Amino acid sequence: MTSTVPPHSIAIIGGGFSGFTVATQLLRALPGERPILLVERAHEPGRGLAYATANADHLLNLRATHMSADPERPSAFADWLDCTRLDADAQAGIRVTDAGTFAARGLYGRYISESFERTRAEAGARLDVLRDAVLDLEPIDGGFTLRTESGRSIPIAGAVLAMGNLPGPVTARSRYQRDPWDVAGLRDLDPTREVLIVGTGLTMMDAVATLRRQGFPGRIVAVSRRGLVPKPHAPVPVRARPEFSAETRASIRKLLAWGRAEIAAARAEGADWRSVIDALRPITDELWTGLPRLEQARFLRHLRPYWDVHRHRTAPPAAATIAGEVARGTLRILAGRLQTVEDATAHAIVTVQPRGSGRPVQIAAGAILDATGFSRFAETADPLVRNLLARGLVRPGPFGLGVDATPDGKVVSSRGDAPLWAVGPLLRGVLWECIAVPDIRDASVDLADAVAARISQD
Repeated sequence: MTSTVPPHSIAIIGGGFSGFTVATQLLRALPGERPILLVERAHEPGRGLAYATANADHLLNLRATHMSADPERPSAFADWLDCTRLDADAQAGIRVTDAGTFAARGLYGRYISESFERTRAEAGARLDVLRDAVLDLEPIDGGFTLRTESGRSIPIAGAVLAMGNLPGPVTARSRYQRDPWDVAGLRDLDPTREVLIVGTGLTMMDAVATLRRQGFPGRIVAVSRRGLVPKPHAPVPVRARPEFSAETRASIRKLLAWGRAEIAAARAEGADWRSVIDALRPITDELWTGLPRLEQARFLRHLRPYWDVHRHRTAPPAAATIAGEVARGTLRILAGRLQTVEDATAHAIVTVQPRGSGRPVQIAAGAILDATGFSRFAETADPLVRNLLARGLVRPGPFGLGVDATPDGKVVSSRGDAPLWAVGPLLRGVLWECIAVPDIRDASVDLADAVAARISQD
């Protein structure tokens, strides 16, 4: 069927935080006669998968003071926490620490939902929300025909891909595979069988919290190639933004040497490595885009896992929970590679080759949870991405980490100058800091301006 949505609408595909912030900024940047269509399949607009959880132990990885959705009001979320009347269950999701205040992700989802509803009410007919899945964008004169799972065909003038982290191929194929975000699927697990989590990053920490909240009392094993776990936040003194020579900027080896020397200096001053990492924060993308491709490849091959656990830190209460599990022996962290997965009658037999040397380790897993995070762009089974790749409207970006695009989000297409943009994790590789709330919030301002400038030419 054909929709009645005006053909000059701009479509935002994905209704999570990325889609919400882009919609807000497009309402500001576009003229009033340009309506906006937000398409979201599964979740309440604004929440997405990340903020739909009801588990009070699923904490934000950033302090509340850094989580405003409004680029002009940096303290908006912290103010909302202070001013909103919350019941006891909601209050349990607020953790005050020496490193700052950290809130449950579900509580942040409530803040985003309320913000979205205000935006929607103010926008009126300019903002339409469609609960459906986008399967394809077919190029037509003046834009695309957006085709959905329910059979809708909607003419649009352009589209913004705001789909968050794309699901990748299953790491360990097994009939005992479970979705770490499907709470119902993690109930009634055999407590005598270990649960295997593939990945030891932030998603692993959430998976452990989910298992415990669902009453699973058994042992958990988490495995990744290096066995690295995210570091906790701590009070951090402000450190001056560093200045680098052109020679240092062009060499990962020299940047690493600078970092080691700077961390040693910080320790001598009574601080630690966190102040050094945070001093790089405003210029990380500048450093990344300035590196030669060979140096970027060296970073990805040798340093990225170590950077990730130091840069993408976790809330202190979440870190303390994981440390306590490890100390009690209820959680084991393994560094190694999955070799084989064989399904038996009541469990899967998983063989792990430890990192370095050593005999293979066998795990009798009653469930396997994939917590490896985002996949390479071309590996996803997402039907829209598959169709866009087949049409030549998109192509993998640097190192295959995301979509090829300009730094302001304009998708680079072999079909020419298509009115297609991307935001958030899809820009990983083009940018390096593009997945956290402050990055997406601030990038949405420039993206909306770029969309408005392009559409005004048509």
